[in-house]
This record gives sequence, C-alpha cells and structure tokens, in this order.
Amino acid sequence: MRGPLLKVENLTKHYPLGTGILKKTVPVVRAVEDVSFSVEAGETLCIVGESGCGKSTVARLLMRLAEPTAGRVMIDGTDIAGLKKHAVRAWRRRMQMVFQDPYSSLNPRLTAGQIITEPVENFERLSRKQRKALAAELLRKVGMSPEMMDRLPSELSGGQRQRLGIARALALQPSLIIADEAVSALDVSVQAQILNLLLDLQQQIGIAYIFISHDLSVVQHIGHRVAVMYLGRIVELAPCDALFDKPVHPYTEALIAAAPVPDPTRVRLEVPMEGEVPSPVNPPSGCAFHPRCPLAVERCRIDVPPLVPMADGRVVACHVRAPATEIPAPFFLAAH
Repeated sequence: MRGPLLKVENLTKHYPLGTGILKKTVPVVRAVEDVSFSVEAGETLCIVGESGCGKSTVARLLMRLAEPTAGRVMIDGTDIAGLKKHAVRAWRRRMQMVFQDPYSSLNPRLTAGQIITEPVENFERLSRKQRKALAAELLRKVGMSPEMMDRLPSELSGGQRQRLGIARALALQPSLIIADEAVSALDVSVQAQILNLLLDLQQQIGIAYIFISHDLSVVQHIGHRVAVMYLGRIVELAPCDALFDKPVHPYTEALIAAAPVPDPTRVRLEVPMEGEVPSPVNPPSGCAFHPRCPLAVERCRIDVPPLVPMADGRVVACHVRAPATEIPAPFFLAAH
C-alpha cells in the first residue's frame, strides 16, 4: 500500500532573540512546536487558527524557505528537511506555493507569460515557441485568455493576478500546492471563482493542497480535513464535516462559535473565550490554551496534552475532552 504524498513528523521551529552573552540562555520564539500530519494525493488539508499561531511558518518550513529546528518533512519517503540546499532543488518541482498577496508576489517587470514560464526555465531550456505554448495552455487552464500573456501584472485585476499565481504554481506540474491565505485579499465574488478553480483543478489533475486560512467558511467549502493550530501546536485534526458538526477541543469550539453566520435567524452556541493569545516567547506551562479555556483543570496547567486518536477518526489534544488512553497517537492522521 502506497504511503501518503507528504508526511510531516514533529516539525519544530524556534527563532532565537539575539545572541547569548556570557553563556546566558537566549530566549526563543517558539513559532512551531512538534507538528505532525500527512497529506494524501488529491486531498486538501486546511490549517486554521488565529493570527500568530504558526500557520504560515509551517508553510515556509515545508517549502524550505526557512530551516526547521527539528522534525522531518517526507515527500514520497524522502526527508527534504534533512537535505542540503543544492539537493532540495530537485524536489522543488513536487511542491509549489500560491502566496497571500497577488500584488507583491508577482514580478512587476515581467509579463504574464514570462511569470508562468520562468519556473520551468530554471530546470530546462525552452524555445520561444514552447514558452508561448506553455503560457497559453496554463492561462486557459486557470480561466484566462492567452491574449493576456503579454500584459504586466499592473494591467491585471486582483483576481486575474491570483489566477496568474496559480498558473505559475502549476507550470512545474507539482503534486502539492501550498496556498497561504490565497483568497483573503480578494473580493468575495472573486474568492468564490478562485476556490472553484482550485476544486476543478483538483478533480482534473488530482493535485493535493495545503490550504492555510483564517476564514472558516472558505475552509468548510474546500477542505477534506482540517488541522486547528494554537500557539504553534496542532490541538485538533479531523475530517472537515466532523470538525464543523461536532468540534471537540474547546479552542476549536470557540473558533467556530466566533465565526460570522450569514443567517440572522440561526442561533449559535456561544463559547466563552477571554484574554489574549500568550506570547510564544514565554508560553504557559501545560496546555497553552488553559489560561483562556473555560474547562481547564489542574492537570491542564501542568502537563502538555498529547494528540489522542478518537473513535470518529480525529486526533485531539485535550485532557478534559480527550483524556489520554493506552493507544499511542499516530505521527499523522491519514485520510480515509
């Protein structure tokens, strides 16, 4: 049986604040702490959480735009987190990224056609005819006219720029695309077009996505599974429908309760969550969520809860809602 396309084990990233003097301990920002998950071919894994929870840092670590402090990032069984920079180059084709800002993520001096073909020319030589054919094909694939290949980004709308960013990501025929807040800068109507485009491409070519967002309505529309992060850790990882129908972790419950509902007649469950997110420089002992959690008990203040598998296929890190059993939590939760 073939394993997952991507498998992440115990991924950790600490950023030191300054340098040590006289061998004193250097404080660190614990941006990502012991994160594990997997992604199957053709699957969409969404990562959600408040600003500063580590979502974008995870994306940067997966793309090797930042070096992990610890952990492994396995693509088809090869740990790319342990490879030297020159060896990572061959794996760049397997995983590409669509960035949040469709304005600053494109080179303003290149035409749309050049932006699309530039990644391919980093790996192979193309004739002028091949470049033009590739650009035209990918523009059509993302719903744009080939006639736009000679336009600069400044001549395109926000939605067209994001489509161009997707076309650039598709140019190397990757197995996985990481979309970091890829629709948050767009109007609602354009968001729907881009989301539907991503879904259509997934059905056509079987591509997998890691979709990072703070918008739960978007996640509910596009995701197969959802990982909820809080202060650098995954606190719940579940199938999308199960997570929204019955959240288990108190933080997940509070996130869903706080999301705006377009139906004014619908009564939502109000879950109290007070206070601010703690500092990643000095996180609370035990469960990081316990200072804001209405269910916290003494054990929550002392012990870090492990991710515990539950009967419905999710894993949850909570001493109260998911007390640890003798069944060890897996490094990742595979899709079923």
